[in-house]
Amino acid sequence: MLELLLCSMLTIFPDYLFRRYAQGKRLGREITLYTVWYELRWGITACLLLTVALITLIFYYHPSTKNVTAVFRTVTILPETTGRVAEVFVGVGVNAKVQAGDPLFRLDSSEQEAARETAQRRIAEIVAETTVAQTELAAADGLIQQAQGAYQQALDELATRQELLRRKADVSVREVERLQVVADGRKGALDASVANKRTIETKLESLLPAQKASAEAALAQAQVELDKTLVRAGVAGTVQQFTLRPGDVVNTMIRPAGILVPEEAGRVALIAGFGQVGAQVMKKGMIAEATCIGKPFTIIPMVVTEVQDVIAAGQLRPTDQLVDVRQIAQGGTLTVFLEPLYSGQQAGLPPGSSCIANAYTNNHDALAAKDISTSRWLFLHVVDAVAIVHAMILRIQALMLPVQTLVLGGH
Repeated sequence: MLELLLCSMLTIFPDYLFRRYAQGKRLGREITLYTVWYELRWGITACLLLTVALITLIFYYHPSTKNVTAVFRTVTILPETTGRVAEVFVGVGVNAKVQAGDPLFRLDSSEQEAARETAQRRIAEIVAETTVAQTELAAADGLIQQAQGAYQQALDELATRQELLRRKADVSVREVERLQVVADGRKGALDASVANKRTIETKLESLLPAQKASAEAALAQAQVELDKTLVRAGVAGTVQQFTLRPGDVVNTMIRPAGILVPEEAGRVALIAGFGQVGAQVMKKGMIAEATCIGKPFTIIPMVVTEVQDVIAAGQLRPTDQLVDVRQIAQGGTLTVFLEPLYSGQQAGLPPGSSCIANAYTNNHDALAAKDISTSRWLFLHVVDAVAIVHAMILRIQALMLPVQTLVLGGH
């Protein structure tokens, strides 16, 4: 309507003034309801053509959309394991405020506590084995000394008998051989004692530390499993639909405990879906404006921070059936992320609010170029100037949106 009124002021109105005052035709006589088309045909035709051109120019270079939402993501409250609820720390209901790290509920942890106790007992057992092995090591030293003494005594007796046999004393060869066997046996006992000491040393240096490390790892794993039974809030926010009671069974797949809405969810940016025809116009850094039903009579200055380079409607997932393109040919929108131009502008806007947004093309850099032609300079000036029409329309929508919702919407 604004475009039509503007165009009529440039076409129909001057045409009427020419007919009325230049040609002397009078309204109601020569210019009547029946002759208005014939008398003002040039102005009407030019008005319609100019209106179509102006609307196309405005909506192409300054796109608008009603598909704008303060999208937010929630966090599903789920434990990492399936179990029965033993204790609830958050009040049952809605709008329970929590901080990051606050406990929400605890599952029955008797099995995990038993596993932790077993691991602790195993560590204590290995420590006791280490003490026993140290005692055995001291005993092994004594056995080695005893075996060395017996072996040395056998060697001395053997050397004495061999010397007597060499001097042809009253010593038989059989006795010397027997002493040799005794010395060899005591040498074997000494070697066995030394090997036993090495075994105990290896046990103290390698086996028992490895067993203790494994037991400590099992204890750490048991502690991790025990910690999983206590569910905490990952971020600060509001707990919604939290209706757990002690005794309820929570399943990680099909039985969530509730929903956690983060504090910053939906309060950082707006996500808008613009028409695909504006894909060549929408650029990062464009200035935009938005008005939301959740914050009426307010225009929020925005800036385009990101333009998604794909259309979500064309997404294809591999399946066991061939997909007909006609099934996915429904036109989608160009996803654009809008953030407030100034901090605090989005304060008070409830997450999930529906909005209307305009984006404005800025040709300041192109107009400042030295090699720009006159025709292009004039065209870009027109493009930037007609943005005010779209800005006026958005402000009229901001005024009428509550009226349409509360009065004309049947409330």
